[in-house]
Amino acid sequence: MEESGIEPSGCSKIIMQLPVHIQLASPGMHEWVVRRRENVRSWLVFLNTQNFKAPVSFQRWTKRLMKNIDYFQSNYVFIFIGLVVYCLITSPLLFLIVSLSLGGCYLVSLKNVDRKLVIGGREVSVGHQFLLIGILSLPLFYWAGVGSVLFWVLGATFFVICIHATFYNIENVVGSDEDPFEEPAIQEV
Repeated sequence: MEESGIEPSGCSKIIMQLPVHIQLASPGMHEWVVRRRENVRSWLVFLNTQNFKAPVSFQRWTKRLMKNIDYFQSNYVFIFIGLVVYCLITSPLLFLIVSLSLGGCYLVSLKNVDRKLVIGGREVSVGHQFLLIGILSLPLFYWAGVGSVLFWVLGATFFVICIHATFYNIENVVGSDEDPFEEPAIQEV
């Protein structure tokens, strides 16, 4: 894959990719993950400092912002995931609580393969068991300060995306400054 004269090494493709065989319960979620995985742009192009420059007008800034967000959407998702992982690593209590909650959900899914949970003669669905784990986890998440972590991650992600999308000159990568994502119109004479 060659974009703007830069030929990325194989290393950039390996660094930030989703697993190939990811199993998700929802087909819609699986399709979304597959699309994100297919649309990740080269990290060398994404971080190429030669393509950073200030927009010359407000109109160009708005077009550039929208086109960068559209073009690098999957890369921005990885930035969000990276910031979430950073928060989990730097907050051991939050990491422990998230691990316990996910571990509980994993155990519930394993137990329901062998036999269904029956309470008072009624079968309790897996979704209801997950809901119970979530409800029981809420006070622990509050205690671990998940609210401040959530706002920090959202704020930092918004800031990084806006800075990159504002200053990254997408026209150097995809071509014309006028309408870089549209096919050129051919006029008959």
